[in-house]
Amino acid sequence: MAARRGDWSRLDEADVRVRPGKGSRPRSKLRPEHADAVTAMVVGKDRGRWTCAVDRDPGHLVVAMRARELGRTPIVIGDQVDLVGDTTGDPDTLARIVRVADRTSVLRRTSDDTDAYERVVVANAEQLLIVCALADPPPRTGFIDRCLVAAFAGGLEPLLCLTKADLGDPARLMAAYEELDLPVVVSRFDVDPDEVRSLLADRVSALVGHSGVGKSTLVNRLVPDAARAIGAVSGVGKGRHTSTSAVALPLPGGGWVVDTPGVRAFGLAHIEPNDIVAAFPEFVAAAEECPSGCGHLGAPEDPDCYLDTVVEEGTASTGRLESLRRLLKSKSED
Repeated sequence: MAARRGDWSRLDEADVRVRPGKGSRPRSKLRPEHADAVTAMVVGKDRGRWTCAVDRDPGHLVVAMRARELGRTPIVIGDQVDLVGDTTGDPDTLARIVRVADRTSVLRRTSDDTDAYERVVVANAEQLLIVCALADPPPRTGFIDRCLVAAFAGGLEPLLCLTKADLGDPARLMAAYEELDLPVVVSRFDVDPDEVRSLLADRVSALVGHSGVGKSTLVNRLVPDAARAIGAVSGVGKGRHTSTSAVALPLPGGGWVVDTPGVRAFGLAHIEPNDIVAAFPEFVAAAEECPSGCGHLGAPEDPDCYLDTVVEEGTASTGRLESLRRLLKSKSED
């Protein structure tokens, strides 16, 4: 006979029903495989939404959100991602980013050399096109050097584009980088940038430069419908000014250019001296013989730096060592 209500002494476990609490159910560590996911490149970002080009096709753009299982995994322009859900790209549809592939290169910077927080500006770019005006504003070799350091450390091939050639002579600036074997192209507003276009064809290239150097003018020449393309990839932003965030634009002949915002400074707090030396193969072995903590600047800062012996032995030129040390000094100068 069932126990009367309130007579607890005659109850057993079969008579007690316990409702589990909200947090009592163990979470599974298993994650779906998403075997049906499609691959895409991130070309735009705004307010928690990413615009992705499926198979790098600029005609197949999909807006996506980050899947819950990714947590706070950072996703930047150029990332290769896997998408599930509605990947048609139709208006008012939304896919999910479920995986972010390992990056082959990264362009990083900090706001200044004391900032501990590094920002990944672009991922997986093959080249970094450093845009510098010959006049108005005058060229700043310190900024160019810092961009070169970021390119070398991040695994990008650097290119130098000198704009406004109608206002200044590029010879002196080109001579300053002769020892680096740095490809240099010269452009002006009244001449079509064919040489620049040929260097960027069929590749993913990031563009960086100070405000006012003519970077936007160059982008508009390379991508004639840049305004329309920017509107397509940042449509979820509802009119946000395009100079405030990076955006990838398709080149008419193939390839992508990532237009980054104009910057006032290029901080290198995250770069170590050996990251820069690694871009100069002839000095890598010698750097391992240097005393601990050597900044490779030579005397008087680093009087026992072993890099000088490489030049003395004739393995490298004086110009190459001077160029390397100029880049190393750029971490403390701008």
